[in-house]
Amino acid sequence: MGRAYEVRKASMEKTANAKAKVYSRFGKEIYMAAKAGEPDPEMNTGLKRVIEKARANQVPADVIKRAVDKAKGGDAENYNEYRYEGFGPGASTFIVDCLTDNVNRTVSEVRNCFTKSKGKMGVSGSVLHFYDNVGLLSFSGQPEEAVLEALLEADVDVIDLENNEGELSVLVNPADLYKAKEALDSTFGELNYDGLEVTFLPQETVALETDDDVQLFERLTRMLDDVDDVQHVYHNVQL
Repeated sequence: MGRAYEVRKASMEKTANAKAKVYSRFGKEIYMAAKAGEPDPEMNTGLKRVIEKARANQVPADVIKRAVDKAKGGDAENYNEYRYEGFGPGASTFIVDCLTDNVNRTVSEVRNCFTKSKGKMGVSGSVLHFYDNVGLLSFSGQPEEAVLEALLEADVDVIDLENNEGELSVLVNPADLYKAKEALDSTFGELNYDGLEVTFLPQETVALETDDDVQLFERLTRMLDDVDDVQHVYHNVQL
């Protein structure tokens, strides 16, 4: 079958693993939101919002349904949110958000990722102040001026709006994320969002200057991605 087949196979496996990670992450979030209230998105605003975010990340309907059904079944599984901050190669910084049922396991695994990449975990707050917490909506096909007008009329706190060849990225106050979505959907009809999330953006980015630092950064991000309890990883490296 040759080298081309092996490369194609490896690429497909990598894509499948990445999808599985996204599905697992949203499965946990949907399960916890459903357990926290009614397992019906029409009666549970938190669940509805997590499902909307999952759909924006192309999570299949059957994955969403399984997570909701699991909560309906009264499963006793429970997860807690933890955030870790750390320093990687060069001047890189990291924020790692986790959802876990065993904090001792999680902190050990996250620390191991930093240690084996010649980085170190920091104390709470050591990195967070270098980032801005924002709501992000990404979509295409709508005129920039009309989008901004709709958001301002809805009294949405708009931080920034970028237009990259028709792909709009709107940054808003995190508390206004779903107010912004409702305003846009009301104005333009239900949009197909490529991104719909509360995220952390670095105030400044850094470039890694040596091959060693690049390799260590790639190792650290890969190892963190392989930790099942890790939900989100934010960093300040310019890719």
